[in-house]
Amino acid sequence: MKRWYLYPFSLAYHMVTGIRNTMYDLGIFKSTKFRTPIINVGNLSVGGSGKSPMVMYLAQFLSKHYRTGVLSRGYGRLTKGYEVTNYDSNYKIVGDEAMQLFERFKNRFVIAVSEERVPGAKKVIEDMDLEALILDDAMQHRAIKAGFNILMTDFNDPFFKDYLLPAGDLRESRAGAKRADIIMVSKCPDELTEETKRYYISRIRPSHNQKVFFSSIGYDENVYGKDKMLPDNNLNYYDILLITGIANPKPLLEHLAKFSKRVTHLKFRDHHNFTDDDIKKILAEYKKLGEYKLILTTEKDYVRLKTFDYLREIVYYWPINVVIDKKEEFNQIILDYVRKN
Repeated sequence: MKRWYLYPFSLAYHMVTGIRNTMYDLGIFKSTKFRTPIINVGNLSVGGSGKSPMVMYLAQFLSKHYRTGVLSRGYGRLTKGYEVTNYDSNYKIVGDEAMQLFERFKNRFVIAVSEERVPGAKKVIEDMDLEALILDDAMQHRAIKAGFNILMTDFNDPFFKDYLLPAGDLRESRAGAKRADIIMVSKCPDELTEETKRYYISRIRPSHNQKVFFSSIGYDENVYGKDKMLPDNNLNYYDILLITGIANPKPLLEHLAKFSKRVTHLKFRDHHNFTDDDIKKILAEYKKLGEYKLILTTEKDYVRLKTFDYLREIVYYWPINVVIDKKEEFNQIILDYVRKN
């Protein structure tokens, strides 16, 4: 949503972020480079652009070939400092995104959090003897010089149509896209035409050393609860209370509409820490539903909601994965970067 009345403040914001980026470009501000290959997944805008599914995809893919780690700041956690996610962790210690990764993949790759990225990266690389590190949401965190940058941009709200904060949602100017090696247009519709792809590429205007890819959200064929699962085509038998604490729940709502028309949606802010009052509100809405009912949420929200005794037995989550157009070409580019560095 554009807020034109705030445009004068965007000019001031542009000046501040522009000076900061120039300082890094000129080497006046220090940017630390590591010998270990580092891939950064970021965006130019605030809100969800599909970073988490992309981080998940990269970590799963690279861990088949190299000792791989993921480092994020651990947004929303109640602790500070460096932490490695393990079986004793919870979302209050490491944040919901790190916990979501661990719940799905366990120890297949290292998952660490640190609000200070440079010492965090140094420690996780050395302690875990990593051969590749993935940075989550560090496009504007230029204190680390990642060797490879993947810029995520939402198909429905691409950076080339957006404006700087506070008039728009961009954290920095559109020129920041030039730092990316790959620009990934995320959350694309299933039926994406070649004509539409050409239009997006023409608006992105990639340089000769940049590649543009397109991806969509792939939903699992089942929803999962505590020690149980339910095929998605059975959802039409239920009244569904959908709980979301993510930046953009629209794709989930659209997908769920294919299976059920009886949906009540309770929307919370991104990374919301659910309180006892929230749970009372959720249970009150749940009691209003028919005889056959369930609570459905995202995989990220599930790691928080399942900690409440009253919900543990009745809440389900719907896993998602990223589906990449020209996946083999994308995978080869990633492997080539890690192998050569």
